[in-house]
Amino acid sequence: MRLGIFAKTFERPTLEANLDAVIATGLEVIQFNLSCAALPSLPEDADPGTALHIRAACENRHLHMAAVSGTFNMIHPDQEKRRHDIRRFRHLAAMCHFMGTSVITLCTGTRDPIDMWRRHPDNDSPEAWDDLLSTMEVLVNIAEEFGLELAVEPEPANVISDAVKARQLLDTMRTPRLKVVLDAANLFNPNDGKALTEVVDQALLLLGEHVIIAHAKDYSTVDGFRYRAAGTGELDYEAYIQLLRAYRFNGPLILHGLHESQVPQSVSYLESHINAT
Repeated sequence: MRLGIFAKTFERPTLEANLDAVIATGLEVIQFNLSCAALPSLPEDADPGTALHIRAACENRHLHMAAVSGTFNMIHPDQEKRRHDIRRFRHLAAMCHFMGTSVITLCTGTRDPIDMWRRHPDNDSPEAWDDLLSTMEVLVNIAEEFGLELAVEPEPANVISDAVKARQLLDTMRTPRLKVVLDAANLFNPNDGKALTEVVDQALLLLGEHVIIAHAKDYSTVDGFRYRAAGTGELDYEAYIQLLRAYRFNGPLILHGLHESQVPQSVSYLESHINAT
């Protein structure tokens, strides 16, 4: 298990400055976003030249790009917007191998028309599920075309909000192109009375063989539920890492959801747990 970080944690004016900021942390694995190269996350055109430039910049710094973000609202109520985002997603897919990665990360979206991280009651409707399957079918075909894997992350505010729904999606799509990003903090619900270890164990029992990336952020239940930088909240990282290993996870653990000033503390905290277990 190697520790990595969202490259966009570091806001810099150029790609090179962004990657240098990653290197300064001592980390060698990134989850990339085209915004780090001053491009839209989903590009308007496929640009192999830019993709090769990004790859060379990573290789010169001995950085491994575990995945690139392809996140968009897959069940947006505006069908035309979904079509537009799918076209841009295909441009990203066409750039992936030139950039040096074969994994695109996804979140499944919400019926909220403005904020894809805000839950909407219609997320649980049959229509939302049908729209998700329709969008996912197109994305899987794109992944087949370009030889990629799609890693879906369960998010509380999205239509795939937990491990059970993620398992349902895997069983419905039945394709080796579809994988999972697991974030323990996303799975914890302070209102259901279950301990984090129980929740993560159940999630890995359902999804373990399909999990190719794990995420590392934290949470606090003091004065309401909120996410925090890894190591500054209540998430039991010793148990989380032990469970990942118990289910034979050997992918990257990607740090995110923090300010760059918090990175050194979180890196030190996580590395101590990775090395101790």
